[in-house]
Amino acid sequence: MKKTLATSGVLLLIVSNQLWAQQPASIELPILQGPFKPALESLTNYNCPEWFRNAKFGIWAHWGPQAVPMEGDWYARNMYIQGNRQYEHHLANYGHPSEHGYKDIIPLWKAEKWNPERLMALYKAAGARYFVSMGVHHDNFDLWNSTYHKWNAVNMGPKRDVVGDWQKAAKKYGLKFGVSEHLGASFTWFQPSHGSDKSGPKAGIPYDGANSNYWDLYHPPAAPDDKNWYSKNPEWQKEWFMRIKDLVDKYKPDLLYTDGGVPFNNEVGLSLIAHYYNSDALKNRGSVQVVYTCKQASGGRWVEDLERGVMGKINPYPWQTDTSIGDWYYNKNWKFRPVEWTIHMLVDIVSKNGNLLLNVVQKPDGSLDAEVEQMLGQLAKWIAINGEGIYETRPWLVYGEGRMRARGGSFREDFKYTAADIRFTTKKDALYAFALGLPENGEIVIRSLAKTEDAEQNKISKITMLGYSGKIAWSQTATGLVVRLPEKIPSEYAIGFKIAGKNLKPVPVEETPPVVDADRRGNYSLNADDAQLHGSRIKVENQGGQPNIGFWDDAQEWAEWRVKFSKAGEYEVRVAAATVHNGASVAIEFQGQKLIANVPVTGDWAKFQEISAGKIDVKQPGEYVLKAAPVDKSSWKAINLRRIRLEKPRN
Repeated sequence: MKKTLATSGVLLLIVSNQLWAQQPASIELPILQGPFKPALESLTNYNCPEWFRNAKFGIWAHWGPQAVPMEGDWYARNMYIQGNRQYEHHLANYGHPSEHGYKDIIPLWKAEKWNPERLMALYKAAGARYFVSMGVHHDNFDLWNSTYHKWNAVNMGPKRDVVGDWQKAAKKYGLKFGVSEHLGASFTWFQPSHGSDKSGPKAGIPYDGANSNYWDLYHPPAAPDDKNWYSKNPEWQKEWFMRIKDLVDKYKPDLLYTDGGVPFNNEVGLSLIAHYYNSDALKNRGSVQVVYTCKQASGGRWVEDLERGVMGKINPYPWQTDTSIGDWYYNKNWKFRPVEWTIHMLVDIVSKNGNLLLNVVQKPDGSLDAEVEQMLGQLAKWIAINGEGIYETRPWLVYGEGRMRARGGSFREDFKYTAADIRFTTKKDALYAFALGLPENGEIVIRSLAKTEDAEQNKISKITMLGYSGKIAWSQTATGLVVRLPEKIPSEYAIGFKIAGKNLKPVPVEETPPVVDADRRGNYSLNADDAQLHGSRIKVENQGGQPNIGFWDDAQEWAEWRVKFSKAGEYEVRVAAATVHNGASVAIEFQGQKLIANVPVTGDWAKFQEISAGKIDVKQPGEYVLKAAPVDKSSWKAINLRRIRLEKPRN
């Protein structure tokens, strides 16, 4: 079956002294016939395969030429933005981008120490059940033997079929194999390569992307109004389809990941999904065993992915978090995440019906830092003991309990759990409970399994600790199930219990207030959905795609946060707020100190502006309450409050 996407009209525009023309185009999209059509209604017939739901944990190689400078993600774009850190690095180490561009970085990627079989053995031991190779990033460089694009890893750089070699290694070790494509955004993402310095000795001299000889790498100039993540250019949409179809048809991956929503938000992206599903249905006599995942809610049509974030509750459909132990590409300036963070992310995600896809950052030569290999070894030990409560499990009636509520959404993954944070999974007749920390008094209390007045509810018959052969002392009270830990526990970071019994149902647990901890930079983000709200009208809503405190019309109402300061010192208070009223302000109260944040008119309840309210002084480490309240109850004017940032002063 072929689908045609037609455009009409002719538009001629001058961009960077080059003629950009959008001609009438007819895009033929060759799609394999089958049960799926390129329409949302048709894709509702998709069911996520059991292998993915059972796998729970995958490892990703987010690796390619952009690793060469060891300066992190988006290097190929940011090296063309004067003043950017990566631009300055490129200028100092490779030369000016008008003379030495990204095309000159590609040959430097040799992958001379890359041993995919050795790495796959490490990844399998660490618990991965599937592996994902980078297929192509926004840098427009294909890591496979591309039919349609000369800029690929077989022709240049390592001169190896990176996707193919990864796939062979995954097959050898029995892992499902996936590929990631980030190509859809490349057309607009790479446009800075057509620019030039705004100041300095080379001001106005075009970067190498302006040279039409290299437009097959950097793309032609985009139309002035073509600035979104996905380009409107129909010829580019067709090229994307043919190249990703080539990738899918050659390697037949078990999983295909798109960095963004459905590409181009139109029939082009849906056509690729339909072709992918139909190809697998043909191979498996009508049964679709592949997974397509992108960053868009789907209602089960594909697997929704969250970048560097988690769901806030159990999702009825399988989903995935993609994140990294460091930057996405190797960055010598970043520290790696500890194994404890990875384990806590995995357990929390699995308890909510999700999978974790973890990028293990490779050096440009393809090897791993010793610190990364050590982390994988620690993860392997933990998963060998606790994997029973992870793999092939399904969510319980509630995902967990505790003070740390992992709020849903992308780019929210810095959570500091304690032994009071419990996560549940189930398998057959067993209930598994994981405590995400070690208690100081040696006791784990699971409040959801408290004794009730109904003698038939929560009748626990046996409790074992995963990896421990001895008997576990426990008791069940009206407060909760109390488990006494032995002197020596088999695993660190998160302790797993297997609980047998009848009629196990969670007792309603009153949520304790969340505590805000410092992020990796020592700053604090007091987000709207971490606040305790005092009043009958004030509540958390969603304006502009993120939570905020709204409906704050009553001057008698206020919000407060519990904040755990690990260090004393001064912190600048920055308030992100919106209002349509002149003269709006909000008071920030902390330990007898009171600051006033004057909120400017933003013109829209969804348009937020960050302002400084001054500094607070934390006299000594500890847990404190910070309050946001009306300055003057008689003159209160409503605001929407998105967050309060507490930042250490910059030197």
